[in-house]
Amino acid sequence: MCAYPSVRLHPWEPVVIGHLEQVLLDLIQHVYNVVGWPGVVFMMAIESAAIPLPSEIIMPLAGWFLVRSRGLPLWWLLVAAGLGATGNTLGSWLTYWIGARGGRPLLERYGRYVLITHGDLDQSDRWFADYGGFAVFIGRLMPVIRTFISLPAGVARMALGSFSLLTFLGSFVWSLLLASAGYALGANYERIRQWTSRFDVPIAVLIVLVIAFYVLRHLRRPQLAG
Repeated sequence: MCAYPSVRLHPWEPVVIGHLEQVLLDLIQHVYNVVGWPGVVFMMAIESAAIPLPSEIIMPLAGWFLVRSRGLPLWWLLVAAGLGATGNTLGSWLTYWIGARGGRPLLERYGRYVLITHGDLDQSDRWFADYGGFAVFIGRLMPVIRTFISLPAGVARMALGSFSLLTFLGSFVWSLLLASAGYALGANYERIRQWTSRFDVPIAVLIVLVIAFYVLRHLRRPQLAG
């Protein structure tokens, strides 16, 4: 197997984050050096199973190492995107199954202790029946959310066929964008992670605010009923 160009983060990167991402970079490079294209499927499946291996590193390096450095034509980026989407879909089945088989029964039995009622679950089912497809597709295009959208889809028991198709399509678009950016930027690929990481905190804050609103709404419900 041919060895691909090594990557090093810039010295001005924060020490802890820089070290962590360098470890991930070395790991991903090693996987590509050893197994090549199957590594894209394997690592994107890991990412979609809610294990912290960022697609923002996996796919840009695929566009650079597996396409550009080999001198392959641009249409090979479609191959990279297809493999990335396949991995994402496979990994999402695991988290979907956890939500459906584990999360749903737990919430039905113990949800009241975290302010989740059977009515809330029924409402979630109706919402996913009406808007779940849109949520899954768009969720796959958003940092942070894309990793966990399979869990609520599983809890709501969204139709697996629709879930799989929309997961693949959303993941294909995301993977193609990242692989194309990696192909274009080459050794400067880290700009992609710098850009997408700007959304991590705002999205996390939004999630916390939604949870806080949900909790306050449910805590006030008995008072309003009285």
